[in-house]
Amino acid sequence: MSGNGSICQEGNGKVSRVIRMGTRKSQLARIQTDSVAGRLKELYPDVHLEIVAMSTIGDKILDTALSKIGEKSLFTKELENALEKNEVDIVVHSLKDLPTSLPPGFTIGAILQRENPHDAVVLHPKNAALTLDSLPEKSVIGTSSLRRAAQLKKRFPQLEFENIRGNLNTRLKKLDEKDDYAAIILAAAGLKRMGWESRISQILGPEDCMYAVGQGALAVEVRAQDKDILEMVSVLHHPDTVLRCISERAFLKQLLYLTGAVYSLDGADCLKDTMQTVVEIDNKVSESAQECEHVGVTANSVSSSALEAAEKLGMDLANALLNKGAKDILTTARTLNDAR
Repeated sequence: MSGNGSICQEGNGKVSRVIRMGTRKSQLARIQTDSVAGRLKELYPDVHLEIVAMSTIGDKILDTALSKIGEKSLFTKELENALEKNEVDIVVHSLKDLPTSLPPGFTIGAILQRENPHDAVVLHPKNAALTLDSLPEKSVIGTSSLRRAAQLKKRFPQLEFENIRGNLNTRLKKLDEKDDYAAIILAAAGLKRMGWESRISQILGPEDCMYAVGQGALAVEVRAQDKDILEMVSVLHHPDTVLRCISERAFLKQLLYLTGAVYSLDGADCLKDTMQTVVEIDNKVSESAQECEHVGVTANSVSSSALEAAEKLGMDLANALLNKGAKDILTTARTLNDAR
């Protein structure tokens, strides 16, 4: 078995290459991986794709808030272990699950066109037709994300926010079959991919809740030295999504160098800024850009100047917030979360 796929002989004597795709076991992860497999099959009909599903730490520990588990690679570590051991050749992730610094030897070889990146409100059936604004005071909203809770506490101080864990199916079941939550907050992209768009009661715009870095985009992680596989998956890159996500990841990486997020946990302290840059998306790729990584992403099909501008935008915005005092908010938030 080579480090970059294997070969198999079919009944008609034809030899085809086997590419093993790693994924989490959840229904959503399988749907996402199947969609990537479908794209690859269209582009490379002679390649035989095998899907290898596994459970991650984040799938196994369901009684603890994600922020308390103390592991950065909650939904990726086991998949990356399999990649390192040559048990799989590529791994499909939700990009938002991938840390901004990948382990040595791995790179993001493709970022596909983004689905709606925003967060969505899913109401308990008894609250149909209401919104977060019109729910009764002290209504409990379920979310597994500190980012969502911090922002929504500031925007909707009359509501209460509690942790809810589990995959999409589990969280929807907890909402519908009990009276613990008036609503839960989920990524719109996941609901759409599962075919549950009808459950979306409200899409949260940036004035209510800014979405997570990379949310709504799928990423294909590969071994950096497998040049042929890197080339094979690179055709899946969506240039506009790549540049947006590199900016977002660069912003997060610069902030996480000082740890945390620029909201206090109760939402009271908040620093916000907006910065923009103009990038030209063209197909001219300089030779020097061939092996260049930007916040864990290898995108040789996108111009190096556009990639550099996208990364610089994220870093500049992070530095602007740090200069306004974001470091103090980040430090306090981390201390409070650790003390919980």
